[in-house]
Amino acid sequence: MIKKIVVLSMGLSLVATSLMAEIEKKNLTIGFIALTDCAPLVIAQEKGFFKKNGLNVHVVKEGGGWPGIQQKVISGEYDFSHALAGMPIAATLGINGNAHLQAVLSLDFNGNGITFGNDIIEKMKKYGMDETKRPLTSEALKKYIDAKRAAERDNYQPLSFGMVHPVSTHNYELRYWMASSGIVPDRDTTIKPFPPPTMPSNLIAGNIEGYCVGEPWNERIVLKKKGSTLVTNYDIWNNNPEKVLQTRADFITKYPETTKAVMKSVLQAQMWLDASWENRKEAAKIMSKPNYVKAPVEVLEKSMTGTFQYLKGQKSEANPMFNVFANYYAAYPFYSHGMWFITQMYRWGQIDHAVDMKKVIESVYRPDLFAEVAKEVGYALPPSPWKKDGVDEYNMFMDGKVYDPNKAVEYVFSTGIDESTVSEADLKAANAWEGSLKTEQPKYVCPYGPAGCADPKYVTK
Repeated sequence: MIKKIVVLSMGLSLVATSLMAEIEKKNLTIGFIALTDCAPLVIAQEKGFFKKNGLNVHVVKEGGGWPGIQQKVISGEYDFSHALAGMPIAATLGINGNAHLQAVLSLDFNGNGITFGNDIIEKMKKYGMDETKRPLTSEALKKYIDAKRAAERDNYQPLSFGMVHPVSTHNYELRYWMASSGIVPDRDTTIKPFPPPTMPSNLIAGNIEGYCVGEPWNERIVLKKKGSTLVTNYDIWNNNPEKVLQTRADFITKYPETTKAVMKSVLQAQMWLDASWENRKEAAKIMSKPNYVKAPVEVLEKSMTGTFQYLKGQKSEANPMFNVFANYYAAYPFYSHGMWFITQMYRWGQIDHAVDMKKVIESVYRPDLFAEVAKEVGYALPPSPWKKDGVDEYNMFMDGKVYDPNKAVEYVFSTGIDESTVSEADLKAANAWEGSLKTEQPKYVCPYGPAGCADPKYVTK
């Protein structure tokens, strides 16, 4: 019997060794920005998922903001990185670097806020703003801007706001929120990029009136009582895509097993993060360390543990879906989500020629590769990589609009406020596939644990 066990153990050991040998590159460097949604990368490191999957990973905090991340992924200094969901798309299109990058998985849903300073909040209150309303529209800001423009006339000075990068979710969310009330962002305001950790200091210094950023840089201002968060991106678009794990396309080709091992490790970390609120509290403690986010635990816990403090001097409010890492298919790289970013690049004049949006996104997002890895870790797949957004109670836009990827071109020009430099006719001609996509709506599911799961009381109807 003992001999059989020894033989069996040797056999398993040889199998394990054989599997490990398939990993072409074990020593890796992965870059991240100091935000709470770097959690899957930090947890994959700190809880040993990278190591268990045969990898030796150096997880590095990038000090040069998102431009620094992108430059180092393109140059190969970083093998993978925490990335804004629009970054690999923009780089592949040649408008944010010039390299074929791919998004192998989504790191999370939601996680951002729009925070304004005390001065402008008081001015907006004079125009009817009720800061306790959820979701809060930009109507009071529009009225204030109109009054300011009427008073200053030809000497009008646009209000300045911050976001983290031109192709960031934050830029598009801030613009979407403004435009929903008739504000023309590039006429009525000035929107500037800043590295996320510098947002609070820029607001306090008076360089900007407010900003859109990920956590913990909203709660940092709220707890300092220098401003309040008026709206989160969950309020703007329930369960919207936020960050992705990106790498170069040629890296995946050269190191396919390494890529899968990284994906497997990060996906396991995402499942761990949503397994319990206790895990989220542990994650907040880990991320508070100087080599990670370097923020007080109590600040990180405000958003990571199912609550969010919108207003200075007031209690936190329940917001269980502020951070979702694995539940509701949050890790899955939907083609339709990626295409939404291309529609915004057109809406705001960032792409100056017509492209086949389907072809582009299918060359950047990798749900096919994700499906292979998901089977190994027991992560459920949605029925289709294409879905509509804005059609069910867990996935609504604040203005009630529906995004159907089969009508992507129409969506670009349907808002009444856009700065596109490409005509609708030209974009239609380049996207003759419209109407052929087989979209299917996934159900809201929380198979991995209670963290990030909806409380019906806080779901938009």
